Amino acid sequence: MENYQDQLDQAYNLIIEYTPRLLLAIITLIIGLWIINRITGLLRKTLNKQSYDPSLIKFLMSLLSWTLKLLLFISVAGMVGIATTSFVAVLGAAGLAIGLALQGTLANFAGGALIMIFRPYRVGDLIETEGHLGVVRDIQIFTTILSSPESKTIIIPNGAISNGSIVNYTALGVIRVDLTVGISYGADIDQAKNILLELMKKDSRVLSDPAPFVGVQELGDSSVNLAVRPHCNPADYWDVYFDTLENSKKALDANDIEIPFPQIDVHLDGK
Repeated sequence: MENYQDQLDQAYNLIIEYTPRLLLAIITLIIGLWIINRITGLLRKTLNKQSYDPSLIKFLMSLLSWTLKLLLFISVAGMVGIATTSFVAVLGAAGLAIGLALQGTLANFAGGALIMIFRPYRVGDLIETEGHLGVVRDIQIFTTILSSPESKTIIIPNGAISNGSIVNYTALGVIRVDLTVGISYGADIDQAKNILLELMKKDSRVLSDPAPFVGVQELGDSSVNLAVRPHCNPADYWDVYFDTLENSKKALDANDIEIPFPQIDVHLDGK
C-alpha cells in the first residue's frame, strides 16, 4: 500500500512539475507556428512583387519554413525537459556530411539563386559567359540554358556563371556590330567611307543613335582596313552583320573600289 501511495505521490509531483512546462511548450509551439506562417507569407508576397522566378520562391519558402519549424521544435523540446544537445550535434554532423557530398550541387543552387535575385541577365538576352555566346532560353535553379547562333543548346552550371564573367549584349538595348572591310591602297578612302556610311544609313535596322561609324583601323600588308561600326537592336545583330558585310562588297564593287586579297609580288633579277 505504501508503494502504491509513493507512486501516486510521485506521479502527482511530476504532474505539478511538468504541467506548466507542457502548457508553456504548447502555447510556444502554437504562437511560433503562427509567427513562422506570417513571416513566410509576408516574404512570399514581397518576392512575388519583385517578379522572382516562381520555382525559386517556392524552394526558398519551403527551406525557410522547415528550418524555422525545426528550430522551434528543438526549443519546445528543451522547454519540456528533453535533452537536445545530442540531437543538435547529430543534425550538425548530418548537415556537414550532406553539404560535403553535394557541394557542387549546392554551389549551382546558390549561383542560380544569386542569378535570379540580382538578374545579371534575363530570358531572351544575348550573353557571353564561360566561353559561350547565345540567347538565354531558360534560367533554372541549377543551370542556365542558351541557344547559340549555330542553333545548339548550351547548358551551363549556374555556379560557374555566378563565379565568372558575364557579358550581356542586351542590357543596354543596343549592340554594336564590329566589321572590318579592306580597300586597296590606290582607292579613295573618303569615297569608300561615304559609300559605306550611306549603305548603313539606308538600312532601317541600323540605328541613327548611336550613329554608324567608318574609320581607318589598320594599314595592312595589302589593304587599308576600314572599321565599319553600325549599331542595332540585339535581335537584329546577325542579320545586320551578314547583310552589311555582303552589301559593302557589292557597293564597293559597283563604284570600282577594289577589295584586295593577299598577294606576293615576286621580282626576278635578270642577271
